[in-house]
Amino acid sequence: MTERPARPAPLDPDELARAIARRTFLARGGVALGSIALSALLGDEASGASGAARAAAGRLAARRRAQGADGPRLGLHHAPKAKRVIWLYMAGGMSHLDTFDEKPALARLDGQPMPESFTAGQPIAQLQGAALRCMGPQHPFANYGASGQRMATLWPELGGRCADDLCIVRSLHTEAINHDPAHAFMNSGSMVSGRPAMGSWLWYGLGSESRDLPGFVVMVSTGAYGQKQPIAARQWHSGFLPSRFQGVEFRGAGDPVLHVQRPAGVSAAGQRAVIDAVQELNRGADAVAPDPEIATRIAQYEMAFRMQSSVPELMDLANEPQHVFDLYGTRGRDGSFAANCLLARRLAERGVRFIQLYHRDWDHHGAVKSHVAGSAAEVDRGAAALLCDLKQRGMLEETLVVFGSEFGRTPMAQGDGRDHHLAGFTMWLAGGGVKGGSSYGATDELGYHAAVDRVSVHDLHATLLHLLGIDHERFSVKHQGLDARLTGVEPARVVSELLA
Repeated sequence: MTERPARPAPLDPDELARAIARRTFLARGGVALGSIALSALLGDEASGASGAARAAAGRLAARRRAQGADGPRLGLHHAPKAKRVIWLYMAGGMSHLDTFDEKPALARLDGQPMPESFTAGQPIAQLQGAALRCMGPQHPFANYGASGQRMATLWPELGGRCADDLCIVRSLHTEAINHDPAHAFMNSGSMVSGRPAMGSWLWYGLGSESRDLPGFVVMVSTGAYGQKQPIAARQWHSGFLPSRFQGVEFRGAGDPVLHVQRPAGVSAAGQRAVIDAVQELNRGADAVAPDPEIATRIAQYEMAFRMQSSVPELMDLANEPQHVFDLYGTRGRDGSFAANCLLARRLAERGVRFIQLYHRDWDHHGAVKSHVAGSAAEVDRGAAALLCDLKQRGMLEETLVVFGSEFGRTPMAQGDGRDHHLAGFTMWLAGGGVKGGSSYGATDELGYHAAVDRVSVHDLHATLLHLLGIDHERFSVKHQGLDARLTGVEPARVVSELLA
């Protein structure tokens, strides 16, 4: 009778865990190293690398697409003008008619019934059946800069210091008449919540130049005028993109990120050991059943650990010279819009791709004259200081600054305020390859409809992507069987007239 081979002794559970960990490391280490190499190639390309590096990155991107990889359309489509975006978001609906879009005809009709030829069949936010009367511009306008930019006198700092850097677009229109869907549409290109914000698209597609800070940072300030516009975290959500690309809110006063400080009694080495142990468990789970959310957890643990050093350094303003504080009118960290503008410059210096500053003080349903003046005063100096600061550091030419709201305000009123308006409004752009000292488009004589050289929100997004080196029609991600894009499925165009 043949002797049966002896059964091997069972592995000790600790030895088994170590074996799995070794296999996981060997199996995934090659992928990780390849990812690092790819990231380096793409980073070089985004910052103007050699033609050979761009070609290599393009071949890798093409290979991923050919294999059906569910990832970003890697690499730039053309040479970028801008590396990053700072979006100054005037939440609530800034009145274009009292700030950047002068209408002498509306002034002449002040107090008279609004002509029905403008409002018939139009979606309006005001009470139906009540008399709608024209409300003329509440503040005078003047020419600013060598370019003669026409702006309300509410902007002494922006007009006096930066008029020749501004590209004012006066023919925007949107599709949503209420705040929340209008915010969603301006941020994500869709009124339906749950789509990725533009900052998430850019972080996903272009990566971040910062290893120690998120690629998409949001800050919110609140003033003393108008209704306080609620700003929900869904406005910087990553939607169907991996959740690691969601925007991170920093607070302008106190601890910028909650719980970022290491707890008392916990050393860096001890915390590192805990994170390493958790990461091994995550990698083991991912090896069994690969999941983008597990990869997100792995990346975010590492990011959070690095932020414990990078965030305190970011918020330490001791090395800022006095003339910078004088420029912004604040020593920072006081929660004001100007203080957030100073932090935005510091974030931009550290390679953050998309920085969005909400000032939720522009919902002026009443007392529009005094409230618009108050809100403008809250943001004028900070916005001008940011542009001047970026310019003197040689950063404005590669930083695209956007200023505006989710929609505009009506030329008519039912009292002393203006209501929501989607058919025509104004925004301005600066830096990052746009034509400074210029204006584009126009509303009709009463400021109701975008009438000349109309610009949709999707056109705006397509233009911003173009300035960042991205063809909006080629930048898509498979979602529910469709190629989803920031600019949606309707035709959108790059507004080439805005480009320098």
